Amino acid sequence: MTNPHPYATLTPNCVLDAVETLGLRCDGHLLALNSYENRVYQIGQDEGPPIVAKFYRPNRWNDAAILEEHSFTAELAEREIPVVPPMVIAGRTLHEHAGFRFSVFPRRGGRAPELDDPQTLEWLGRFMGRIHAVGAIRPFAERPTLDLATFGEEPRDWLLANNFIPFELLPAWQSVVNQALDGVRHCFDRAGKVASIRLHGDCHAGNVLWTPDGPHFVDFDDARNGPAIQDLWMLLSGERQDRVRQLADVLAGYEDFCEFNPRELHLIEALRTLRLIHYSAWLARRWDDPAFPAAFPWFNTHHYWQERILELREQIALMDEAPLWPA
Repeated sequence: MTNPHPYATLTPNCVLDAVETLGLRCDGHLLALNSYENRVYQIGQDEGPPIVAKFYRPNRWNDAAILEEHSFTAELAEREIPVVPPMVIAGRTLHEHAGFRFSVFPRRGGRAPELDDPQTLEWLGRFMGRIHAVGAIRPFAERPTLDLATFGEEPRDWLLANNFIPFELLPAWQSVVNQALDGVRHCFDRAGKVASIRLHGDCHAGNVLWTPDGPHFVDFDDARNGPAIQDLWMLLSGERQDRVRQLADVLAGYEDFCEFNPRELHLIEALRTLRLIHYSAWLARRWDDPAFPAAFPWFNTHHYWQERILELREQIALMDEAPLWPA
């Protein structure tokens, strides 16, 4: 009988053996960290602090795309921007063992940021401004661009081709997703020409660790080209007036280091819409991974797709509203 998923062969012994091929001596302590796209483990060493090993999902990124992410984080670290690049061991950051590609990182602790605190938001804004100033120097060559085609049309087409939408909901879902993508297209038209820069790409609070010295971002696995606002809007939450205030706080710090094009504010709800469509397709594509049905039991139920239809209808209305403008 063949294994149902490639990660089925990534046993604890395989993980420890992989790390020890690099000359690092493990003490046997192994803790799986919260990651679904890849497999990430904290590993104790006989000498020195614990390290973090990340085993990349097979067939997602090619080697060049992974190394481009590593190069970007190294470029940021060289400028003393507090990110966590992979360790260079034997002249390399990307390694292979038993058919798995993996990298090793120093462990960095921290807590979740307090996103209702104006000073915290301004500090995060300064941090993102520094990242984007570097990201704007040149684009990624191996990684894709976040746009209507890659985050909207392609995932829509994949869900339809693979029959994930319940038959009785198919007409409603197909109609609303097409209307939503039309709304996204109109938002990009209103924004006009905006710069596409190297981004973190998945800049939510879970990827920020806060220490007494301030924030640092982790997990650049979704790094790609796109508009700067993609790395800012996920830091906003609450009612409209709350998000307006939060945006003003973020931009107060951001513009100390990087100029912000206010026309990108037309894209906030469009990018949120694309993320919702892409997220459904992401879950569907990973459904053969046993970790996903266990972690997301509510996915692919009749109720789930009904909620997505309502959610996209709300997004259609929001995309017609005036964009957020900081006071």
